[in-house]
Formats: sequence, structure tokens, C-alpha cells
Amino acid sequence: AVNGVPSKGLLQIIDPTFKAYHVEGTSWDIYDPVANITASCAYAADKYGSMDNVNSAY
Repeated sequence: AVNGVPSKGLLQIIDPTFKAYHVEGTSWDIYDPVANITASCAYAADKYGSMDNVNSAY
């Protein structure tokens, strides 16, 4: 948000990342829960190699 690109949706993804990691067959609506989660997971898997490598609250 500091750079003028606010995070959106359940997993707080920004528009450029959502568009880059959009999963075929899901909505292009960043607020659609399935589209938001799948794009966010695709980004995390690409960035960290596996969802298991992502630090989280659990």
C-alpha cells in the first residue's frame, strides 16, 4: 500500500502478483476466494519452493 498498490482479498495479494500467478480456470476477480487463494499459493510455491517452506502462524 505504501507504493500505491494495496493488498486485496483473503490472502492480501496485490494486483500485479495476482495477475502474474492467476490459475487458469479460476475467476479473474481478485476478491473471489478461490482465485485469490490459488494465485497466492502459486506465488508462495514459486517464491519459496513449497508451501512447507512458508513461515506462518502455525
